[in-house]
Amino acid sequence: MELSMPQGVLVLNRFWQAVHICSVRRAFSLLYMGHAQVVEGNGEDFRTFDFNSWRDLSQSYDGEDAMQTISFRIRIPRVIVLILFDRIPKKEVKLTRQNVFERDSFTCQYCGANKDRRDLNIDHVIPRDQGGTTKWENVVCSCIPCNTRKGNRRPHEASMKLIRKPKRPKLRTFLNVQISRNGPETWRHFLDLAYWNVELSD
Repeated sequence: MELSMPQGVLVLNRFWQAVHICSVRRAFSLLYMGHAQVVEGNGEDFRTFDFNSWRDLSQSYDGEDAMQTISFRIRIPRVIVLILFDRIPKKEVKLTRQNVFERDSFTCQYCGANKDRRDLNIDHVIPRDQGGTTKWENVVCSCIPCNTRKGNRRPHEASMKLIRKPKRPKLRTFLNVQISRNGPETWRHFLDLAYWNVELSD
């Protein structure tokens, strides 16, 4: 079986806070080296397993989310917890097209329409030929009709208004939004719900 799955594997620090989403290959590497354990539970009671105990438990598992090696079958974990790591990563969210769409919830920041990403693009609020730069505070998600209407002008010059001022997202808030939107139900127990009500800000 291919060492991949759409959602990847949720990574918790040793305080059981979600800090990252990694590939299945990376998760198995961390497990095998003894740097992490699998977290398995039903939403109320959770148990942890090292590589060997998880491999043993997997022998009786017949679901599709498992891989077969030469000598044994092992289930693909959904959540792992790092044994030593206790920090929240301080790195910034990368400025990419996908991340701008995620920050703006796939919603045009001019008309408020929620669209598929194929029908969205990135707009520079202050056009580049007017001195606008490609940074979090100057780019927004926009639908194609609004982008065409605005053209190479500032919003007020096109009689348009932004729904929300663009800001650099905080990593922790951004990670939780990604987990909620893309992750399986088993991930949601590990979200700090307090972050849901934090507005994106510098």
